[in-house]
Amino acid sequence: MHAALDGAALGKPLLAFVHVEAAGWGKSERLMQVLQFPEVEEMHSVAGDASVLFKVRTASPQALEAFLAQIHAVPGVTGTRSYIALSTYLERPVQAGFTESWPDMPLPE
Repeated sequence: MHAALDGAALGKPLLAFVHVEAAGWGKSERLMQVLQFPEVEEMHSVAGDASVLFKVRTASPQALEAFLAQIHAVPGVTGTRSYIALSTYLERPVQAGFTESWPDMPLPE
């Protein structure tokens, strides 16, 4: 069973997704050290414009700024892009099963 925790109730109402751009692949030992911060909920190595994607919850914009300062201090990091969630409509753990047949979704005319 997966316990769902309310970020706002825990004092962390700000949910952000941080794309980290880095020279090389970007998963340096120093960058991996930010996993020790409880604000970091997820870290993914990704394909595309960014090298790494973090999901973080912080207490305030100032706390997010402090987290970003830690990221920017890592050698090889060339930039970040942050996306702040305004509303969350669905957040759940991995689901069992597969969609056997995707329904036809009509396109708007």
